[in-house]
Amino acid sequence: MSNKQKPLPPGTVAVLIPCYNEEQTVGKVVDDFRRVLPGASIWVYDNNSTDQTARIAQEHGARVRLEPRQGKGNVVRQMFRDIDADCYVLVDGDDTYPAEAALDLVRPVLAGNADHVVGDRLSNGTYGDQNKRQFHGFGNGLVRWLIKVLYGFDYADVMTGYRAMSRPFVRTYPVLSPGFELETELSIHAVDRRWRIEQVPIEYRDRPEGSVSKLNTVSDGLKVLRMIASLFKDYRPLPFFLLLALVCLVLCLVLGLPVVAEFGRTGLVERFPTAFLAMGLGILSALFVAVGLILDTEVKASRRAWELECSRAFVDDRALRVRNRRRGARADVAR
Repeated sequence: MSNKQKPLPPGTVAVLIPCYNEEQTVGKVVDDFRRVLPGASIWVYDNNSTDQTARIAQEHGARVRLEPRQGKGNVVRQMFRDIDADCYVLVDGDDTYPAEAALDLVRPVLAGNADHVVGDRLSNGTYGDQNKRQFHGFGNGLVRWLIKVLYGFDYADVMTGYRAMSRPFVRTYPVLSPGFELETELSIHAVDRRWRIEQVPIEYRDRPEGSVSKLNTVSDGLKVLRMIASLFKDYRPLPFFLLLALVCLVLCLVLGLPVVAEFGRTGLVERFPTAFLAMGLGILSALFVAVGLILDTEVKASRRAWELECSRAFVDDRALRVRNRRRGARADVAR
């Protein structure tokens, strides 16, 4: 978008920048998005920074608020509650994502063709060239593979922090994670709830010298894996509990068949502890199947209620878009 580009109507796009100690880069990030998306509202939520992040962001024209609950998930949850727009652009404040790609991300949302647009750093190889942190690429690939196996959708990049989302998506999305598990949660929610997803390749650049990542590869990676397991249980309980039932059944057979074979030969059961353990595993397997069936019924009922909520959200969104267009037309006439 050139500098002569017509500014966006008020309320069309909101750029959300969660920040923790990003004084070195936040000013440039705010300036870049103001240049690329004139008329968009730029929001910086300061997550207890100990440096001058909030002051610098405000000096560069961003709307700044404090979020005292530590963690990216907590910040984004509050952003989604506070801010109203037709399209939301979520981006990190570390200047690793180019603002110039924002148009490609918001265009499908504003055109009504997508609800969740993912900025893909991996397809063009820039993340592999620029990223200097070991194992981050491996972790991203592992999570992508798990989501493909468990949910059947092939993400090119799961852990990217550059996304665009529609108003109905944001208004019906429950943010559960407190920290960096947010990106995985967003990705799984979009797939499970069958939102329209597009993936847009973007350039990636590593943090500038002196800027430090807040992501801990091991601890945050374990949190992400735990989040995948938790969401799999919550969103798809039947296959989750059937998997547990299968494990218990296999162990039951491994332990119990030799006992049964021994009883067939001798008429005696000499390994009572093993027999009782095998029997317990068999009962547990049956219980897992029953739990999975019950929870699957509950999830389907919840999904029906959620679909109705989404339908109402889309109706409200269309009405608001019409009002915004009329407001923009009146502003043009006034000018």
